[in-house]
Amino acid sequence: MSDKLDAAWLAEKLSDHTIRGIALETSALIRAGILPVGTRLPAIRDIAYELKVSPATIAEAWSELRRQKIISGRGRNGTWVSGDRFVAKPERLASSGNYAPGALDLTGAVPDVSLLPPLAEAMAHGASAEQLNSYERSRIIPELRRAAMKHWPYEPEAMLATNGGYNAVYTAVRALVLPGSTVAIEHPTAMRLLDILEDLGVKIVPVLCDDEGPLPHSLIEAMEERPAAFILQPRLHSVTGQTVCAERLSLLGDILEKSDTLIIEDDGIGDISDVEPKSLGSRFPDRTVHILSYSKTLGPDLRLAVLSSSSSIIEQIQSYRAFSAGWTSRLLQGAVAWLLEQPSTHETIAKAREIYSARREALGSALRKRGVETHGGHGLCLWVPVDSEPFAMVTLAARNIAVNPGEKFSVLPSNHIRVATSTLAERYEEVADAIALAHAL
Repeated sequence: MSDKLDAAWLAEKLSDHTIRGIALETSALIRAGILPVGTRLPAIRDIAYELKVSPATIAEAWSELRRQKIISGRGRNGTWVSGDRFVAKPERLASSGNYAPGALDLTGAVPDVSLLPPLAEAMAHGASAEQLNSYERSRIIPELRRAAMKHWPYEPEAMLATNGGYNAVYTAVRALVLPGSTVAIEHPTAMRLLDILEDLGVKIVPVLCDDEGPLPHSLIEAMEERPAAFILQPRLHSVTGQTVCAERLSLLGDILEKSDTLIIEDDGIGDISDVEPKSLGSRFPDRTVHILSYSKTLGPDLRLAVLSSSSSIIEQIQSYRAFSAGWTSRLLQGAVAWLLEQPSTHETIAKAREIYSARREALGSALRKRGVETHGGHGLCLWVPVDSEPFAMVTLAARNIAVNPGEKFSVLPSNHIRVATSTLAERYEEVADAIALAHAL
């Protein structure tokens, strides 16, 4: 077949003239090799004429294939077959540089495994959880709900155990937000949150922040786009280490009160923060989704987070989950519930919190001595301003130090690097020297 495709020929191959049908049948032709990679597709108006549908129908079908990276291009330059299969992957998380063996890897803001509580007794307790191995799709075991509620920031109508914090966000967004909707989110934000939203195909509207959280005027501007949801990290921001102050949270609530926007609160760092949990849930109980992950404090292999909201929202999320994992392991729920009730667990977390804070401050202090300003706050990383991200990345890579560029955490232009400090127990001066060189051209 030549690279110039006849609209009538293609129309004969398409029997379902709905948006979904056109997208599915065209992708099947591509996967079968009938439309090879490199084939130029006919103009939208020509296909629409042959199929006797509106050009908007073809445009929507092509938009779906473009999102899946099966076709590319648009407008006068034409549209081309660019791939023969769709493999969904989180592009921001998956993209990484190539570093020599033995590189100092400061890309992952992850817990230091030596600072996590032991799990043997917890898992033994979890093995005695109520209704273990039942196929009943339970939402959360009573024991875990009781334990979580002791430190929950408000009294929710319903709760749900999920397979980790990002699984909670992914499931909630998929269940509650339609593709093509608008979603407001803090700038910067966690790269995996952006991956989730980009995979769904929503319009992302960034909300600028300062040291006290999302800026009210920026949220007001974002609300003009009538977002379906606003996603924020009120307790401890995973990228900048900032906390939303009480006054700012109240102002944000005043702005959100004039809308029906869904509020999704992501507490992914948990008790690594020394401030109390924060939420707008008591003010907007019918449309707040509050998520607390236990991965950073109790261990990532527990794969557990708890989500709270109204009964109707929990029902929607649970209904969506029925398509895949209908419930979260009761064994793991029981293990987490047991850990939350142990004084030794909270002692371990308090010690870890101090060490993480000391490591973050040690690198921050070394950078300040070299004239590099960093954000205050807490957490597992530093958000460092630079004049040029590409220059900074190359400079650090040349010294065998791996960090993340700020562009991974933003849909706006960025001039930052994110440096994980959670596992950096030494070599502060060496890292600070390298960052200082990378800081300015």
